[in-house]
Amino acid sequence: MRALVSTSIGGPDQLQLNSFPDPVPQAHEVLVDVKACGVNFPDTLIIRDQYQIKPERPFAPGGEWAGVVVQVGAAVTHLKPGDRIAATTLYGGMCERRVVDASACIPIPDAMPFADAASFFLTYATTYYGLKLRGEIKRDETLLILGATGGLGLAAIELGKYFGARVIAGVSSEDKAAIAKSAGADDVLIYPRSVEGTEAVRALSAQIKQICGGEGVDLVYDSLGGSYTEAALRAMRRYGRLLVIGFVAGIPKVPTNLILLKSCQLVGVSYGGFSRQDSMGHLDICKALITLYQQNIIRPHITAHFPLERGGEAISLLETRQAIGKIVVDVQS
Repeated sequence: MRALVSTSIGGPDQLQLNSFPDPVPQAHEVLVDVKACGVNFPDTLIIRDQYQIKPERPFAPGGEWAGVVVQVGAAVTHLKPGDRIAATTLYGGMCERRVVDASACIPIPDAMPFADAASFFLTYATTYYGLKLRGEIKRDETLLILGATGGLGLAAIELGKYFGARVIAGVSSEDKAAIAKSAGADDVLIYPRSVEGTEAVRALSAQIKQICGGEGVDLVYDSLGGSYTEAALRAMRRYGRLLVIGFVAGIPKVPTNLILLKSCQLVGVSYGGFSRQDSMGHLDICKALITLYQQNIIRPHITAHFPLERGGEAISLLETRQAIGKIVVDVQS
């Protein structure tokens, strides 16, 4: 089989397409023909050893993927060859064949394309868990989404509207504003590509408050980080919640006096940790999301496809903040 692997610490340009023997499933594992792999921000970190989990090299990036079961281990009873599945595994998706614990496999509908399945569960499950379970979103609350045209951001627009919130999409350009509006956002905040210095932070905070009608934000979905976090925090309504999703713009330094003065909360959203600790809760969320997909309420916004040998280019799009929606590596046709 072929795999795009990291053999040393470095960026996407150092990934190598190599050949390896087909892996053999153990008793509780299955062997899967990987068809498609979604690209996510952790892929940019894990190849640089900047993620909290550091796999032994060589390893293939790609923590979200889908394919067809070709062989099952002796102890596996609920899956069989030919079953269509998706899985989230932190890494290992950019290879033609992958062994995975059978408990990590999520059956997918026959009508769901592999590209959709490989762009779906990590993004939407993180967002569902963040908005509903961690953020306790309520109907008619104001939801601000920072980084609203990334894969997570577009999922947050769709699910935010589904949960009945007023959705404000934070983006960095007019083109992205149009995309956010077409995805269902009620209003759009266009912020600068970088926010540096106290005055810039306060100006952005004032802009957020103005869009909210002066009342402030109830819930912030923050996959950007950097100085954007403080600006959103300053625009927070009393008892508001800021969901810490990611750090595309850097890890923020937050003045904690704002949290005290507003009686607001910073809420961590680690879906990987949740899914490992509560497998039934993870399965319940996945089932709910599949139902919403089948009802055409949510749908991955896939904007680019790359073949396996160009998977590094796909990761680069995320690393340079050029990606809109989801990027997919077509591992096998």
